[in-house]
Amino acid sequence: MTAPPPRPTLSDTLIEATYLRTRRHLIGGACALLGVVISGVLWYRLVEGWTWLDAVYMSVITLATVGFAEVQPLGARGRIFTIVLILMGVVVIGYILNSFSEALIQGHFQAGIRLRQRRRLMDSLQQHYIICGFGRTGRQVAAEFSLERIPFIVVDSDENSIQAAQSLGFITYQGDATQDQVLQRVGIERALCLIAALPSDAENLYTVLSAKTLAPNIRTIARASSEEAVQKIQRGGADVVISPYITGGKRMAAAALRPQVVDFLEGILSGGDRTVYVEEFLISVDDCSKVGQTLGQAELRLKSGALILAIRRADNTLIVGPNANTVICAGDMVIGMGTSDELRRLNQVLCPLKRRDR
Repeated sequence: MTAPPPRPTLSDTLIEATYLRTRRHLIGGACALLGVVISGVLWYRLVEGWTWLDAVYMSVITLATVGFAEVQPLGARGRIFTIVLILMGVVVIGYILNSFSEALIQGHFQAGIRLRQRRRLMDSLQQHYIICGFGRTGRQVAAEFSLERIPFIVVDSDENSIQAAQSLGFITYQGDATQDQVLQRVGIERALCLIAALPSDAENLYTVLSAKTLAPNIRTIARASSEEAVQKIQRGGADVVISPYITGGKRMAAAALRPQVVDFLEGILSGGDRTVYVEEFLISVDDCSKVGQTLGQAELRLKSGALILAIRRADNTLIVGPNANTVICAGDMVIGMGTSDELRRLNQVLCPLKRRDR
């Protein structure tokens, strides 16, 4: 597996550089204009011997080229200086107007303002998801997250993909997700999960390696195109690796053999028109009063109405269809099914100190 080739990009960094360069030009022009005014004031005050007010007034009307008469009579030397002052003022003012009109026409100001707004949104993200790649897989993931109202950000180096994501109202960052500085910019240290859905297996592997280096505890999910790539990306540290071809083939086989089961599972796991959901709840000693009780003693079904499908222990032991005698332990992952209200009540029963609304 070779390193990913460099991809052409018109990144947010370039937009910011253009915006800052335009601002520097305007600030430089304003400073130059101020210097010309000060030069005129000092000449008329120190050389011509005028009062400060007359010196300032003469400098302003000269640079403004309004055509007023001289405040006081000037000799040949003073008139030559005034001519030079006018020419300097015309050049500097022309430079300022040209820089301003260019920035306005080409949208440098608007792009810079939008970029700063997006970065403020990025800086405010906490416990969010990072989607690397806005291709067919990334778009579907983003659509599901949007339906679930999950905070996420899309990272892609392709300008067209970024524009498509922005048109849907998603928070975006244009850059190469395989680079550490890009992942740091989108808050990898504050994120819950990273999804690597880039076009090539090499890019997804490099993204997972970078993510695990910067945030070892982050959950990473990667896309792979072959079984060999699945194994390599798993060795690279990915928590879950999914091959659309393998998964799609298994789902097609299941749909052919057990169509009603597949339709039922599809209906509770995805889609915006669901009435029944499946959710997971992590049991912690700090925020769960049911640790040490059995399911019968906790009365989860009675108090919430939700059905407990399974419990995964901290040692990864899976208990499918737990009964009333199953004990709730610290570190358990309880998987429940029910309506949105039932799951909310289940969360309140299990974790009264850490409430989670859908």
